[in-house]
Amino acid sequence: MIPDSFKQDLLNRVDIVEVVSRYVQLKKGGANYLGLCPFHGEKTPSFTVSPAKQFYHCFGCQAHGNAIGFLMAYSTLGYIDAVKELAASVGMQMPEWQPPSAQEAARRERETDLYGLMEKAMDFYRGELKKSPRAIEYLKGREIAARFRIGYAPDDWQALKSVFEQYSESPLVECGLVIENEGKRYDRFRDRIMFPIFSARGAVVGFGGRVIADAEPKYLNSPETPLFEKGREVYGLVQAREAIRSAGRALLVEGYMDVVALAQFDVGYAVATLGTATTPVHVSKLLKLADELVFCFDGDAAGRKAAWRALEVSLPLALDHKPLRFLFLPEGEDPDTYVRSHGKEGFEKLAGEAQTLSQFLLGELRSQSDLGTAEGRSRFLAAARPHVQRIAAPALRLQVLKAVADLAGISQDEASALLDLRTPPSYRTTASPRVEKRPAYPLEWKLLTRLFARPALAFEIDRTLLDARLPESAALGELIGKLAEVDDPERLTDALVAELVQGMRHADVLSNAQATLLELKLTREEAVSEFRSVLEALKAREPEEERILRSKVLRGVASAEEASRFLKKVQQNPAQRSKN
Repeated sequence: MIPDSFKQDLLNRVDIVEVVSRYVQLKKGGANYLGLCPFHGEKTPSFTVSPAKQFYHCFGCQAHGNAIGFLMAYSTLGYIDAVKELAASVGMQMPEWQPPSAQEAARRERETDLYGLMEKAMDFYRGELKKSPRAIEYLKGREIAARFRIGYAPDDWQALKSVFEQYSESPLVECGLVIENEGKRYDRFRDRIMFPIFSARGAVVGFGGRVIADAEPKYLNSPETPLFEKGREVYGLVQAREAIRSAGRALLVEGYMDVVALAQFDVGYAVATLGTATTPVHVSKLLKLADELVFCFDGDAAGRKAAWRALEVSLPLALDHKPLRFLFLPEGEDPDTYVRSHGKEGFEKLAGEAQTLSQFLLGELRSQSDLGTAEGRSRFLAAARPHVQRIAAPALRLQVLKAVADLAGISQDEASALLDLRTPPSYRTTASPRVEKRPAYPLEWKLLTRLFARPALAFEIDRTLLDARLPESAALGELIGKLAEVDDPERLTDALVAELVQGMRHADVLSNAQATLLELKLTREEAVSEFRSVLEALKAREPEEERILRSKVLRGVASAEEASRFLKKVQQNPAQRSKN
């Protein structure tokens, strides 16, 4: 465990501008430095490095962090290695190991043990693959198996027992390798091709097992574990990262074998979901890396249904400069069979012709209504309304609005009024965040941005005043919980805060808020003053009846019924629940 004091000293000595300049050409732009982002393709610089705050931020792909984080992201170094490299560059000696707290030590030891178990299991499955000609034949070669570290789980109820002396202990069950049922234990994966799933840092966090013969289920994935959350990971990202950056495109498919087959034919920018529907985390993660995201589905009813779910998830995340496309393969085809029949050129030609998000959205809505009648056009408008409202990208939203108006036979102004379009609160923008001056930005966003001037102010926030529907409120709740674990939040520097928010569920919101404060060019005192003004505005926004109820509860003069009503309100607020 590296002490925070050492990290702080290191980050004080290291100049992030000098570190980033080794890899990115930077030019002075006011108080900061600008350059083309090294993490996604772009022609206009949106990558900012702050010498005063000692962090970097890209307003295009939302990459964010301090000097340690930059080395990890750019050079794919592990955390310890990145710290060692920076320390060596400024002549600092790495500290001697210091024992963490008992609770932290137990958590780290448990996670380390689980990672070790998963790594050992992967090595076992890879060794077993060499013994199975049937599995090798199925994969059509060993080279691709080595690249993805694919293995094979023998057709044996307790095959792992031969490599794990602790087979009867809980860790193997905890990390999903073994099932315990009515006092009996057996391997979760048997007679399956084993696809290890890696975290962004290259650690094995789970497995996907595919049957070779006809059996059900076709795919079996690791369960949710302390290491693995299906909705946050994609298969093949570690192997695809460089190809995604090079091609400027990410392809999201549904099966592990689709990823492997495409890679065999040099379509290396494909990744797959893990047996779940597309999630916002999947979309955000891939849009950080790619200039274009293509969803690839089978052309049958199930494929179109899955595509529609992906579209609904993507609407608030779509960016004007990063198109989202939907590729539907011919009936009876999947990416594996199509690329083998048509090769790389044929597959990429098809991908280039994929429908855009707007084409897919409007096509589906049109198919549900008869635009030749007034009633049909009214139904079309009603169906379009919630989807258009959720589009956050301003230019895309305007284009879709115009198309909806044309199809409905009304003017753009009439369509805007009927669809009840207000500017959506959004923390994502490629323009300067100073457009925040627009009234569309909620108080919660202003509170969050000013908070980064002095993070300890977070404990002054009454989270029952926040609008629980907003991502800013959820981000505030998560940040407050994280700050509660810090020994002295008052001593946190901007560089340490930039590191703190990485890995959090709402990292995108938080890093954007920190970068926005940088662009607003407020002094620390001005930001703190505005923070407290926003707090007062939040209180004034609260209905008088609720304000009186809160006051009575806090003064201890509320009746049992009033206290119950207040408690119910608190329990309904996700941001407040995260505090308790």
